[in-house]
Amino acid sequence: MSRSSFRRALPGIALVTLALFQGRTLQGQNAQEWQRRREEMVQHACIEAGISNPRVLDSMRQTPRHLFVPRHLRAQAYLDMALPIGEQQTISSPFIVAFMTECLDPQAQDRVLEIGTGSGYQAAVLSNLVDQVYTIEIVNELGEKAIRVLRQGAFRNVTVRIGDGFKGWEAQAPFDKIIVTCSPENVPQPLIDQLKDGGRMVIPVGERYQQTMYLYRKVDGKLEQEALRPTLFVPMTGAAESARVVQPDPRNPRLLNSDFEEAADAQGFVKGWYYQRQAELITNADAPNGKHYVQFQNLEPGHDSHLMQGLAIDGKTIRNLKVSCFVRTQGVRSQKKYEGPRLVISFYDKDRRELGFRWLGPWDGDNAWQQHAKTLPVPANAREIILRIGLFGATGTAAFDQIDLSVVD
Repeated sequence: MSRSSFRRALPGIALVTLALFQGRTLQGQNAQEWQRRREEMVQHACIEAGISNPRVLDSMRQTPRHLFVPRHLRAQAYLDMALPIGEQQTISSPFIVAFMTECLDPQAQDRVLEIGTGSGYQAAVLSNLVDQVYTIEIVNELGEKAIRVLRQGAFRNVTVRIGDGFKGWEAQAPFDKIIVTCSPENVPQPLIDQLKDGGRMVIPVGERYQQTMYLYRKVDGKLEQEALRPTLFVPMTGAAESARVVQPDPRNPRLLNSDFEEAADAQGFVKGWYYQRQAELITNADAPNGKHYVQFQNLEPGHDSHLMQGLAIDGKTIRNLKVSCFVRTQGVRSQKKYEGPRLVISFYDKDRRELGFRWLGPWDGDNAWQQHAKTLPVPANAREIILRIGLFGATGTAAFDQIDLSVVD
């Protein structure tokens, strides 16, 4: 990916549907229209989400993301979502690119190593901020394409190498900063060795579907770590994937912390879930199960308010999923067809192409706690799912508890 999960939490199903409907029109827009859409993206996906570094924001405004996505997806280029780029990889959502870049604290004199070139977008954003970017892509087809796009965009301080990023780039080391846009189970030792003392590394680490974004600082030859936020990236392939110990079970998908009884982490993030927006873990005796539930609140129509969790699934052996949850709403108002509190499951094939989505809801107005359930068919070629809960652009307050997912015949 620069890559995050197949598709980051949708900014609202309505936005995605609208983008698909308008695809032919948007692909032919002129430079001024693309610039306008970048400005909207920066405001909505970056500034409103807490990104404040002016240099990072300027680079996000300058970098034409639509050139780094497949032509048939350019209508969605400036939505805050990850998009498939082929070869089982994705381009990260704009927020994730901006967030990782800001955490890296790029300086004009820096030499930066990126692991996971993907489409080349993250490297392009960095190129405006540092002296040199060295980026490694393990997939030959993606690497060659990124080279062509970066050349066409005149990003002359970016050097692309095709190879296994687990090993780093010893010939160009040491690096002031390292950014990793795919997830190994543990930090590769060669990257630690190739980071300058005093340097920074931003990397997602952990199990396949349960990762944490870390900021590492190298001090006196050792790494000091700071957990940033839960996240979901595609795996680091090659040597890193071969060494992975914990593997997901696609025949037995299980949600983590589905009853929200685990305490939030030090940053206030709900454990087991990621891409948290306008969500809060609530402790209250009125919870329908246990003592805790998650609550979403949004005052501005169309703004993001959600959580998500990814799972492996084998559509060849699992024909149906039964999903249920408790929901309570207060003063919820939706202005568009696909807005409103709901639980959404999106299905993806082995190449992380979306196969469609199903949902429970929406639930508008004022409703006491009530359990809802539905059995959803699973596409035979589904290999991954993303489960999302939230307001999906509606205003008001919605609470969710006890989300159950089970395999049925």
